[in-house]
Amino acid sequence: MQEISDIKVTEAIISTYNKKLLEHLQNDVVIAGGGPSGLLAAGTLASKGYKVALFERTLSVGGGMWGGGIGYNIIVFQEEGKRLLDEIGVNYEKYEDGYYTADSIETVAALLVRAKKSGAMIFNLTEVEDVMVSDGRITGVVVNRSPITIAGLHVDPVSVAAKYVVEATGHPLEVLKKVVAKTGIELATPSGAIEGEKSMNAQLGEGALIDNTVEIAPGLYVAGMAANAAFGSFRMGPIFGGMLLSGEKVADEIDRKLSGN
Repeated sequence: MQEISDIKVTEAIISTYNKKLLEHLQNDVVIAGGGPSGLLAAGTLASKGYKVALFERTLSVGGGMWGGGIGYNIIVFQEEGKRLLDEIGVNYEKYEDGYYTADSIETVAALLVRAKKSGAMIFNLTEVEDVMVSDGRITGVVVNRSPITIAGLHVDPVSVAAKYVVEATGHPLEVLKKVVAKTGIELATPSGAIEGEKSMNAQLGEGALIDNTVEIAPGLYVAGMAANAAFGSFRMGPIFGGMLLSGEKVADEIDRKLSGN
């Protein structure tokens, strides 16, 4: 085996990461949250040639999909969502008419590999703690390292610009809550504010999710569970067709805006 320098290993990590970060200080799209909708959107937009940065505050990317239901790593898709499983190359089984099961680990892995191979840049352990605003429009995000915020240390964050930002942090609405609290921008919800997530009803939640995937504030889209939480709709549990369809819709909407079509 070749001779290995510990310092050269350190140098390789720091220089490569810094290059990656510097290349993504200016982006077409920034996605906050690496759950299924965020990953699907990242891969789709990057495949169209857009510069995409996805920030995930945890160590692992995939959101709530990893654990399936109650830690059983099986997830369910309805007929409409099955098409996207074919597109990302995930194996699934028909349980009965209208219900298909897939391995949650395989599904997350497929979404992640698709996003990376399409050119999306994924930054884990990085938290979106604020947004950038200019003339009443969201123009980027403010990020910090998650271990710093978890430790409660007062260390200043840095700014990352984007033409569009996607709020895909799921139930917590981590980005949208900052927008409401700090910017005074009125949201495209019935009240102009966050409506709040309702309890479990997969039928109503899945049905509403696509409609709720919209530009909720100038320059800011909501996708995935964040969309239903913002608009006061229902949670869905371990059925994930709507999550992927939401990611597809937000990518298509932003593509139309950026391409001028």
